[in-house]
Amino acid sequence: QAQVAESGGDLVQAGGSLRLSCTASGLTHDDTAMAWFRQAPGKNRELVACISWSPDSAYYGDFVKGRFTISRDNTKNTVSLQMNSLKPEDTATYYCATDGGSCRLCPRAMDSYLAWGQGTQVTVSS
Repeated sequence: QAQVAESGGDLVQAGGSLRLSCTASGLTHDDTAMAWFRQAPGKNRELVACISWSPDSAYYGDFVKGRFTISRDNTKNTVSLQMNSLKPEDTATYYCATDGGSCRLCPRAMDSYLAWGQGTQVTVSS
């Protein structure tokens, strides 16, 4: 059974940085796409960033605009999200999603990912 665990969420001031980490175990397949989604109160869950097995395949939501960087370590089944220049509108619960298939391009849709973490809260104060 897949287990996905996020860490790193915190309260930070606007302009600050956070690094989210996610570790996955028990996945059916190795080296599949991994992603970060987020959901703010009253809003739909949205894709923040995803990455396939290929290190240069990262995709970012338009709102990221160069502020975030997703990376992965295939040997450890981990994915990280470095978030810089945080804004109050980045406040949300951030979810790690894994087991997203083996295509070179990571999928953008939530239902492409089969294993999810419980989420970690990021709060950005103004």
